[in-house]
Amino acid sequence: MESFSPNWAACALAWVATVVIITQLSKHFHQKKLNLPPGPRQWPIIGNLNLIGTLPHRSLHHLSLTYGPLMHLQFGSFPVVVGSSVEMAKVFLKTMDLTFAGRPKTAAGKYITYNYSDLLWSPYGPYCCQARKIFLTELFSAKRLESYEHIQVEEMNSLLLQLFKSSGKPVVLKDYLSTGSLNVISRMVLGKTYIDESENSIVTPEEFRQMMDEFFLLTGVFNIGDFIPWIDFLDLQGYIKRMKILSKKFDRFLEHVLDEHNAQRKDETNCVSKDLVDVLLGLADDPTLEVKLERREVKALTLDLLTAGTETSAITIEWAISELLKNPEIFDKAGEELDRVIGQNRWVKEKDMPNLPYIEAIVKETMRMHPAALLTPRCAREDCKVAGYDIQKGTRVAVNVWSIGRDPELWEKPEEFWPDRFMGKDIDFKGQDCKFLPFGAGRRMCPAYSLGLKVVQSSLANLLHGYRWKLPNDMKPEDLDMEEIFGITTPRKIPLVAIVEPRLPCNLYSL
Repeated sequence: MESFSPNWAACALAWVATVVIITQLSKHFHQKKLNLPPGPRQWPIIGNLNLIGTLPHRSLHHLSLTYGPLMHLQFGSFPVVVGSSVEMAKVFLKTMDLTFAGRPKTAAGKYITYNYSDLLWSPYGPYCCQARKIFLTELFSAKRLESYEHIQVEEMNSLLLQLFKSSGKPVVLKDYLSTGSLNVISRMVLGKTYIDESENSIVTPEEFRQMMDEFFLLTGVFNIGDFIPWIDFLDLQGYIKRMKILSKKFDRFLEHVLDEHNAQRKDETNCVSKDLVDVLLGLADDPTLEVKLERREVKALTLDLLTAGTETSAITIEWAISELLKNPEIFDKAGEELDRVIGQNRWVKEKDMPNLPYIEAIVKETMRMHPAALLTPRCAREDCKVAGYDIQKGTRVAVNVWSIGRDPELWEKPEEFWPDRFMGKDIDFKGQDCKFLPFGAGRRMCPAYSLGLKVVQSSLANLLHGYRWKLPNDMKPEDLDMEEIFGITTPRKIPLVAIVEPRLPCNLYSL
């Protein structure tokens, strides 16, 4: 038998290089015929990936200062358009929302969310629309959220008591917040916490926190294979390996949850009130659904509920406390409003929130400066024109809410934390005003924004009402590190460590 030539590998590489060069040249000459938005010069193969640093939203912001509010980039094999102004946000998220309602195919969507079966990464179509309708009408309706209000109260009481036990000692705030948020979401979604330190627990709180941190990191990373598909199999950064490991961990947990819920549903004597997994399993049995929910889809949507509702709330509250520690005068103003409206003989209740406009302003200002979730890229579903420029089908589209939140033409003193800018202004959280988009807008807007807002506002109000906060080791406010890290969310790089001291009469902490 004739053996392979010793140069077969070199020939194969030369062939691949030739294909790549021809593809790049073809793309280059095709783009020459198009009227593309302005953008930087592209390198062969990598395009403009060399211009993106460890904080992509900041890199894109600085590029937009040179190339304008509508900018064309090339990330590997894919064209990317970035909108960095209110006008562009309105086009992409409202005026031409349907055209840009697609999602790009990414390794995170494939490996972590059951092959694009969740709401975030699913391609726009019947399944995506049905899943969104389920979230809005079945899972997060006003009536259902009201039925779960006691859970929020109980878990908030538990969090406040845990902080009271740590009075005078430095605490890592995010640990308390993540545990509290996770307990609320777990009880609403799963019917119980599932996650504890008992011997029979399927996963410990620390393990689950690590899974959550890994989830938000891996769903937001710049994975080279997502942009240069022909080298995807090499997994140069090791992200795909990590995604597969994480997927197995979540799947093991979710399989246990679904098995237990199905067993309970078969027991007709079980009169436990329905949680959100029960609702999803009931819908999976509904023959009238346009797209049948299989077990895989139920797991993917459950994962959405657990991850989206837990991390973003904790991150927003941590950033709010951090900003207040750097601005003690705002702390004092918030305390004055709480004392005047609530008094010092009770905790803040959900019904009190409409009477606490300054607390709401603090939440808005925190979301302006530190968007908990940068908007996930969209994808053009057809060829179109925006502002006279050609946008090709398949182009990835990003609206840089971080950049919009720091536009000096929209915001006075944009780099300062100044909640008063929202006082007396009709700027809501619902994406109606495109200069403030904490939850997105249009067909891809976060459907759980009402729950997230409830958790953040009531939690922050009670943390400010019940405790005085200070930095440890006589640290000065100006020395507090405010760096962030990038993922699908933007948490603090260094978790906030603070000291809490009771602010209300001690008997109120005997919960």
